Amino acid sequence: MGEWTSLETPTGRIRAWRADPHTPPRGALVVVQEIFGVNAHIRELCKTFADHGYVAMAPSFFDHFEHDVQLRYDPDGVARGLELVERLGFERALEDVHATATVLAEHGKVGVVGYCWGGTVAFLANTRLSMPAVSYYGARTVPFLAERIEAPMMFHFGERDPSITAHDIELHREHQEHAEVHVYPAGHGFNCDQRADFERHSAALALEHTLAFFRRTLHPAY
Repeated sequence: MGEWTSLETPTGRIRAWRADPHTPPRGALVVVQEIFGVNAHIRELCKTFADHGYVAMAPSFFDHFEHDVQLRYDPDGVARGLELVERLGFERALEDVHATATVLAEHGKVGVVGYCWGGTVAFLANTRLSMPAVSYYGARTVPFLAERIEAPMMFHFGERDPSITAHDIELHREHQEHAEVHVYPAGHGFNCDQRADFERHSAALALEHTLAFFRRTLHPAY
């Protein structure tokens, strides 16, 4: 379930993967990719959220540079993905998130959920765009923790994640005392079944927390 659609952004037209629920929407979600593009994992996440009643769209940020970038979870994929996100930058990514949210606004309140690099984008969409946000293992968030959250916020971390130390997690709690922080017995990328660190139980529990969060923040009277 899902299809590619066209999305107009301030710096040009890109594609976005969109999945719609079979029932009237409870709201909508911008789904923010890892550094690997809008690949099968991200498209499957859109389907999952659509199955739970949300219109879900994942903007294909890398279309600004190259069509249909879907990278492997290997050293070459990591290197290429890091190159592309550095070229994109957070400001341009947030412009694309805002453009996606504008399209989705007709379906109700819009939240954002992001993974890895996208987890940091989701956090910044909260502080700078005032969007309710869920961040999964956003390893680049620490330099921005002085920014004030402007909407409900949830973080998910793996306690064995080498890119996000226990000290980093405590910094999130210290600087964002009103956010929800969940830590799981898992490594980085535990939500992705294409990664070596995939941890099924942690992924299921994190999804449960995420869906409860969006039920509260996007349609509290549902």
